[in-house]
Amino acid sequence: SPSTTHTPTAQDSLLFVRMTKKRRNGGRSRKGRGHTRLVDCDHCGCKPPKDKAIKRFLVRNIVDSGALNDIKAATALDTYTLPKFYTKKYHCVSCAVHSRIVRVRSTEARRIREFKRRRPQRRDDDKKKPAAAAAATTA
Repeated sequence: SPSTTHTPTAQDSLLFVRMTKKRRNGGRSRKGRGHTRLVDCDHCGCKPPKDKAIKRFLVRNIVDSGALNDIKAATALDTYTLPKFYTKKYHCVSCAVHSRIVRVRSTEARRIREFKRRRPQRRDDDKKKPAAAAAATTA
């Protein structure tokens, strides 16, 4: 009859080796919670967990820039500001990478946790300054 005792081999020792972790948080921000609710991806419709989804708060004008000048010319109030459109968008990781909301980063760059702010939009006063400076130098 065959022996029931098992002699350990090199393959058995490989079973207990831990796999490497790509991210410290496993791609989630679920600290201490067992489960988080699912949200809908705005791009493909899949349902990633809320803590894993890439979230962006979108603020846009209700009216596009082409019609904005027409509305300003037709309005009687000079100080009237048009309301804005506020919405929160959720994307799954694959859609966020595909639509370039987030980028693939190297191992060292993944450790950087700060959010890089985009440059603020220039106001109308800032646009006029270079033209005024050029006119002053020619005069």
